[in-house]
Amino acid sequence: MYDKFSMVADDFINDDEIKATLKYADENKHNASLIKEIIEEAKNRKGLDHRKASVLLACDIPELNQEIYELAGEIKKDFYGDRIVMFAPLYLSNYCVNGCVYCPYHAKNKHIARKKLTQEEIVKEVTALQDMGHKRLALETGEDPTNCPIEYVLESIKTIYSIKHKNGAIRRVNVNIAATTVENYRKLKEAGIGTYILFQETYHKESYLKLHPTGPKHDYNYHTEAMDRAMEGGIDDVGCGVLFGLELYRYEFAGLLMHAEHLEAVHGVGPHTISVPRIKHADDIDPTAFDNGIDDETFLKIIACIRVAVPYTGMIISTRETKKVRGEALKYGISQISGGSRTSVGGYVEPENEDENSAQFDVSDNRTLDEVVKWLMELGYVPSFCTACYREGRTGDRFMSLCKAGQIHNCCLPNALMTLKEYLIDYASPETRKIGEALIEKQLLNIPNEKTRSVAEKHLAEIEEGKRDFRF
Repeated sequence: MYDKFSMVADDFINDDEIKATLKYADENKHNASLIKEIIEEAKNRKGLDHRKASVLLACDIPELNQEIYELAGEIKKDFYGDRIVMFAPLYLSNYCVNGCVYCPYHAKNKHIARKKLTQEEIVKEVTALQDMGHKRLALETGEDPTNCPIEYVLESIKTIYSIKHKNGAIRRVNVNIAATTVENYRKLKEAGIGTYILFQETYHKESYLKLHPTGPKHDYNYHTEAMDRAMEGGIDDVGCGVLFGLELYRYEFAGLLMHAEHLEAVHGVGPHTISVPRIKHADDIDPTAFDNGIDDETFLKIIACIRVAVPYTGMIISTRETKKVRGEALKYGISQISGGSRTSVGGYVEPENEDENSAQFDVSDNRTLDEVVKWLMELGYVPSFCTACYREGRTGDRFMSLCKAGQIHNCCLPNALMTLKEYLIDYASPETRKIGEALIEKQLLNIPNEKTRSVAEKHLAEIEEGKRDFRF
């Protein structure tokens, strides 16, 4: 039986419930009156359950779809304003004992170059990232208890936080590693991580078992219940996601929202972020081998419907996607974006070599961080390098309370402007800096509270004088 309060994966991601949801959505995808009712409910900015959101995703009435897109854009603007949080992935190791058939790290792939960064190499990689202007990283590793134990990850986090080069510093380390124990999640929390991220890949259990034929990741329930263990271990910012293209997208959409509902029901706070990667070409992996791929239009509809269903949750898009697709996705829900990314181990210091390819997937957006920042500002967005909430203890339900109370504009916007100012002075090209300075002056007017705006203006002037790291 479906039970969002259960701690058993088969109960809170219930196959019968998902199938019933998809049947209901199919039966009502032409039901204009019901769809209008659901859209009206979504306008309350309280979110939608998986069944109602699935009806919107299935809707094929053009004018109502347009309403869904417009509402998604409005909701995103209400909760996140014009801010787009910047980050970069850092691959520590691609050793892996799993047999995942869609990932080039799978254990049977004998021609991928296997690498693991030493602490000295991590210093070089992080220094290179700092010299780009990054302040937030997402650690990525394969699963290998021998070559990449939790002790190695913890040591690496300590190393990353210790590196200070010129005005650079990594202020938030998010971690995307394999499902682990409550004890290990406690260790990660003590190490000062930001968000713990784990992609489900697919919520369809039968497909999951086939796609993960060997290795510890084969255990569907252990993997799916990882967020509960992370919460038990004290990590209250967790990030979910599926790899679209592995299974039918409407099934994954319903499962993803059910997972969010489960976390909200049991722990009082849903996922801090939701990622929406699509399967892409990589070494030893041909995405055409998977017959559930989705086109750009469907992909954007998924993003819009997720934003409507979970209005408070951050949404992440990576350099898997092209500049064009990323630009469209920003309109409908995406609030975090990577820039200048490398998906190979050691890729920020050493150029990626085709003969020794260690990349997890091919990058579709190869622009530098400065080019991405400039592009975002030209579109009217505020690139944000802010990590204030994490460092001020505003995580989990405390962050969600701030977001739901509409205080983002008095807190996150000034923090975004101050960190953008740091970037412009320390790292930006002259043209990017010129565009950014004008944007900051314009965006200051969007800070509602006069006192907050005055303090932000004071700190912006102090940043010009050489001071750094102000935050509300």
